[in-house]
Amino acid sequence: MQDGKALAEWQAASSDEERPANSREKGLNRVLHILDFLHANQRAIGIGELAKGLNAPRSTTYTLVRELVEAGLLEMAGDGNRVYFGKKLYLYGMAYMRGNDLLRRGRQEVDALSRETGETSELCMLQSGRYTIVHSSPGTRPFRISSATGLQIPLPWTASGRLLLAGLERSRIEAMISEDDLILPDGRKIELDDFIDDIAKARATGYCVTSGLVDAYTKCLAAPVFSAPGKVEATMCLVVPIDTSQERTSDLVALLRERAARLSIS
Repeated sequence: MQDGKALAEWQAASSDEERPANSREKGLNRVLHILDFLHANQRAIGIGELAKGLNAPRSTTYTLVRELVEAGLLEMAGDGNRVYFGKKLYLYGMAYMRGNDLLRRGRQEVDALSRETGETSELCMLQSGRYTIVHSSPGTRPFRISSATGLQIPLPWTASGRLLLAGLERSRIEAMISEDDLILPDGRKIELDDFIDDIAKARATGYCVTSGLVDAYTKCLAAPVFSAPGKVEATMCLVVPIDTSQERTSDLVALLRERAARLSIS
């Protein structure tokens, strides 16, 4: 079956597929896996590729995608061969943003910090064991630093990751970090013991600075946002050129900590 025949074939696919007693739970898990897969790939995906990527039966994937398209949670891409997130998910996201005080105020602080410093600013949170940018505001430099809302990367690659895990027991940290997470994009490996030491240092100092981890040209400055005393809910970050002077870096860290404290619940 060709993916290009898309929606008409999904409607005919596996209508009599035998379902186990717990099919509702399995179906829900598969829906979540579809959404996670699309989010991880950040692009429209063909149904065959989607089924293969999820290691799921093609007929089941067709059926679930058809239902999600009909519900408005997914939409067909312009070529009619692939699917991606639908408008309804965007509306849900906007409703969440309006109802979440931290995110609403955090967006305002991030935008203001970017305008004031000229640097790329981010609000980051822990999601599914990954550092996740929930809002990003680009700086005014001619050379723009890559940063995108929704981007998820391994925690050891980031300054924020060291703060988001602060206070957790070693066993919980080890459970969240895979061997692949410790391999940087350029092939260097971060030792787990070193990463855990960095977490302790970040907790003690109240901020974290990392250089040349995700790429060789930037460093990241991060400060914690607390939802309760000792509980890090999010971080505010600045991504700056790696050759930023120590004096400038220190000034930015102080400003970052001040703005993150304004977001925190003391």
